Amino acid sequence: MKKIMMLLTVLLLSQTVALASAEEGNAPAEQLVSIVNSKGEEIGNAHLKQQGSKVLIHLEAKGLTPGVHGIHFHAEGKCDTPDFKTAGDHFNPHHKQHGFKNPKGFHTGDLPNIKVNEDGTVTAMLDSETATLLPGKPNSLTKEGGTSLIIHEKADDYVTDPSGNSGARIACGVIK
Repeated sequence: MKKIMMLLTVLLLSQTVALASAEEGNAPAEQLVSIVNSKGEEIGNAHLKQQGSKVLIHLEAKGLTPGVHGIHFHAEGKCDTPDFKTAGDHFNPHHKQHGFKNPKGFHTGDLPNIKVNEDGTVTAMLDSETATLLPGKPNSLTKEGGTSLIIHEKADDYVTDPSGNSGARIACGVIK
């Protein structure tokens, strides 16, 4: 009986904390982002989760061109087809230059390239130590208006400013 009461207390407390967070407008510590192609068709999703100081990204998508593609967080939470230009530039709240190999640092939106299989599918685990899902921080993906996750047509060269020479935007998902 004591264990049941303790369990009920823990559950009630966690519900209260969750409700308080929701009422304060705090973003969730994880989020499922729907990924669409240039026709607006859903082709997959990205599960984003705050874990410590990192944002973990589990991406699953289909219908992409095989090969290596750049993927970035972009500054606006908009994915207007067909070109996703409404997503704005790379998410760069600290005004750095682009590319992991850039000696002056890199954008908060920079992520490692992904490899799409011959059948057009991709399953990838990525992480970012420069972005957060926690609200109120300058590097928060859940800022007012949101941000987006963009897959590009070509690989990111990790150097060329501002976009890594990664070509057109071929898929997009809104992060709120």
